[in-house]
Amino acid sequence: MTSMAQASGVGTKWLKRFYVFLFAVMAFTGFGQMPIFKRYYISDIPGLGWSADFYKTHYIHYLGGAVLLGLLAYLIVDYLLTGRRRYCLTASAWARIVLLGGIVITGIFRVLKNLPDVVFSPGFTMLIDIAHLGFMMAYLLAGLIFLIFKSRWTTGLDD
Repeated sequence: MTSMAQASGVGTKWLKRFYVFLFAVMAFTGFGQMPIFKRYYISDIPGLGWSADFYKTHYIHYLGGAVLLGLLAYLIVDYLLTGRRRYCLTASAWARIVLLGGIVITGIFRVLKNLPDVVFSPGFTMLIDIAHLGFMMAYLLAGLIFLIFKSRWTTGLDD
């Protein structure tokens, strides 16, 4: 039993490109939640005027978060059902998984914080906000380091 992503190189390339695109959109809209695009004239660049609108970046970020959760669920199920027999996660994969877990957990708390009936203390809210930003910055830095050193997510069991 092979998954679509593992069955062909085309499926794997498409999935990788979509993942990178999704993270680029999430990083851009996430930084848009801190009103820096208007302050630093990024929204004055032709075609980026929408980036100064907090609610547009907010909704795009939420939509991206939902797509990211779906993609992660697909990849987890795919690995557990088919990938474990042929692939082993590398140390860099485990580091990325921990950082992604931190991003997802703090992101869920940020969504809860924005619900009208959920109230967190100001200190806890600040902790969640800074942790979410910190996990994302660490993930981007780790991704850059792993890209430079060509560290993969998986290795074959027969390697």
